[in-house]
Amino acid sequence: MRYRSTFRLVALFIPVLLTACASLPPERAGVGPRVPWSALPGWEAERPAEAWPALLRGCTRLAASDPVWKKICGDAALFPDPDDDTARAFMETRFTPHEVRGDNGDSEGLITGYYEPLLYGNLTRTDRFRYPVYRRPKDLLIVDLGSLYPELQGKRVRGRLVGERVLPYFSRAEINDGAKPLEGMEIAWVDDPVALFFLQIQGSGRIRLPDGKTLFVGYADQNGHPYVAIGRRLVEMGALKLEDVSLQTIRAWLAANPDKANAVLNSNPSYVFFTLRDPERGAPMGSLHVPLTPERSIAVDPAYIKLGTPVWLDTTLPGAGEPQTYRRLVFAQDTGGAIKGPVRADLFWGHGARAERLAGQMKQPGRLYVLLPAPRLNSLTPD
Repeated sequence: MRYRSTFRLVALFIPVLLTACASLPPERAGVGPRVPWSALPGWEAERPAEAWPALLRGCTRLAASDPVWKKICGDAALFPDPDDDTARAFMETRFTPHEVRGDNGDSEGLITGYYEPLLYGNLTRTDRFRYPVYRRPKDLLIVDLGSLYPELQGKRVRGRLVGERVLPYFSRAEINDGAKPLEGMEIAWVDDPVALFFLQIQGSGRIRLPDGKTLFVGYADQNGHPYVAIGRRLVEMGALKLEDVSLQTIRAWLAANPDKANAVLNSNPSYVFFTLRDPERGAPMGSLHVPLTPERSIAVDPAYIKLGTPVWLDTTLPGAGEPQTYRRLVFAQDTGGAIKGPVRADLFWGHGARAERLAGQMKQPGRLYVLLPAPRLNSLTPD
């Protein structure tokens, strides 16, 4: 009898339990709970001393604004050139790993790459060099919506003042349509409109002048229009298959279809403006305002991963055949218009032919583990 009663009670509550389970909210996307260092695939084989310069570069910004990072960076400065064992012990005692999760708890996301391209240009317009690289326009306005509406804190829009009205800034099509709305804002002129387009996608690059000198340009601002991937547009047109999309295949299609190229490029209304950067600094500057380190700096979505954060990257390299694992300690030091979502990263490869090849082909599945300051450090107060 007791067993029958128990069965009835269980049967009675099953619908209630099922309803409760069905109503549970999905796992929140972003930084998940702490995991042990042993959960990081390949961590024991890493050479963390090679990532030390990227850590120290980040410290130049983080230590000034965060008391926890001030302590971490002060300790890091005691080891200007550590070996791998010292660097590994440093990371393991001052940080704790956390796996990053996407929607519904999925830990696998998309890893892409970017690089610093080389273009050929001139300081004046000629028949060959006729595509302008623009600096930030003087009439580009930035409206901080948070100053007007607290619920929109951190949200900004860009536009231009026409009379007493703020209108959207010129789109890519409007800038390129021959009306020359930005005339007088040229930094230089280059010989390839497609290369110029990809310079804007990458955010920084080098322009080789006829006399052999090089201009170093970096991101200054953007026109406020949303980024639209032209690879996606080519897939929608049936011009490319999704699995075949890469920088190289896009460039080849544009070269083979010059009558359609301009319309495809203009389907991305976003337009990037540049500034000259100091060649003495070498690498371009990321959104953290520190020079990027090839294969050690990534762009992330700061809504999920705070800039400056160390990240363990677990992915593969592009190429035919068996996937080759690619695992290393990197740092969130940049952002990008196409980098949206928690398990999403763009790896900076540097410059040169290898960087262009890997960055252009990279669209790999991967996982991210953020390394947050250890709990004991979070209780520290400023000196």
